[in-house]
Amino acid sequence: MRIKCPYCGERGNEEFAYHGDATVKRPDGRIPAAGDDAAFQAWMDYVYLRDNPMGVHRELWYNASGCHAWLVVTRNVRNHAISAVEPMHGPEAKP
Repeated sequence: MRIKCPYCGERGNEEFAYHGDATVKRPDGRIPAAGDDAAFQAWMDYVYLRDNPMGVHRELWYNASGCHAWLVVTRNVRNHAISAVEPMHGPEAKP
C-alpha cells in the first residue's frame, strides 16, 4: 500500500505508523474516579471500544520516516484503496 503524503509525496506504508480511527472523540476533562459512573464509562468506551467497519474508513497515520506529519487517510479497508490523504490540524485531532 502506498500513501501519498501531502508534504513528502508518495511513500510505502512501512514509512508510516498506523494510529487508529480518526473519528473517535476524546471525552472532556480528566479521567474521573470510578465513582462517577457516566464519565468513567465514557472514558472506558473511548479507551477500549472501537468499531471495526467494512468499507471506507478515516484513519490516523504518522509519517515516522519522513516529515513526521500526522495525516488523516481515507481508505477502503476491504481493498486498501486510498481515496484521500489530508494533514491533520487542530487540538481535537491529537491522538
